[in-house]
Formats: sequence, structure tokens, C-alpha cells
Amino acid sequence: MKIIKYNIMKKLLLFVALMIATGVVSAQSYTQKWNSYLNRTEFYDANGNMVGYAKENTYLNRIEYYNSYGTLIKTESKNQYLDRTETKSPTGNIQSTRNHNQYLDREDIKDSQGNVIGYRKWNEYLERYEVYNASGTMVGYYKYSTYLNRWEYQEL
Repeated sequence: MKIIKYNIMKKLLLFVALMIATGVVSAQSYTQKWNSYLNRTEFYDANGNMVGYAKENTYLNRIEYYNSYGTLIKTESKNQYLDRTETKSPTGNIQSTRNHNQYLDREDIKDSQGNVIGYRKWNEYLERYEVYNASGTMVGYYKYSTYLNRWEYQEL
């Protein structure tokens, strides 16, 4: 049971990081699907076109994100010392960080200078992760579809 929750949460974090860090601006739904044959998470737009994928690199202990052509977009790894997740460009520069804000019970997303650019929070009543921009306006949400067995992102 613990492994299943870990895998679902791991896939959710992959999806959240890709959608937020790449700055998806269009108003459409995105879905993710686990490809067990290629051992990766694939991301699709509302038309069913693959827009990218994420794969775990166990050698370097990080998650690597690629566009649909196979070009490395960014990497993501956990910084144990600073207790945060860091997203880096292919050249190694920090693009953004994520860490849990216990006081506000949310996950803050910060740019490379440490400014909060958004956050995400679990809505217990609606059973979804809601994504907010820096001014506190909800820009979208993630909802798990038990019928399709995947997380779906709806941008507002």
C-alpha cells in the first residue's frame, strides 16, 4: 500500500513540476500516462498529442524531463540539505525550487532568486490539488481520474 501511494505521489510530482516549470499557458486539459514498456511518464495535450515525457535517472538520482522530440528540457532532484526539490536547466542552473510551507500547509514554488511564483494546495473537499499563482489566484487544478487511472490537469 505504501509503495502504491509513493508511486502515485511520484507521478503526480512529475506532472506538477513539468506543467508549472515549463509555463504552459494555453487553456486546455493535459493528462499523464505511465508507459510501463518504456518505463516513463508521458504527458499529452487535449488532442492526444504527446508533448513530453519524464524518466527517472537512478544513476544520477534525479528525474529528467524531455520534450516530444527527446531533447532534455530540465532535471529535478531532491536537495536533502536544504529540504527542497530543485529544478535545473540542462546546463545545471537552478530554475525553480519547491518546498513544503508548514505554516500555510501548502507547497511553495520559488524562482531562482527565492521569490514565490506560485503554490499548490490539497483541497480535501473537492479531492484535488489546486495550483495558484503568486497573487493567490487559482490557475488550475489536478484531479485523479479513477476511471482512466491517471492524473488530469485542468487549466482555468
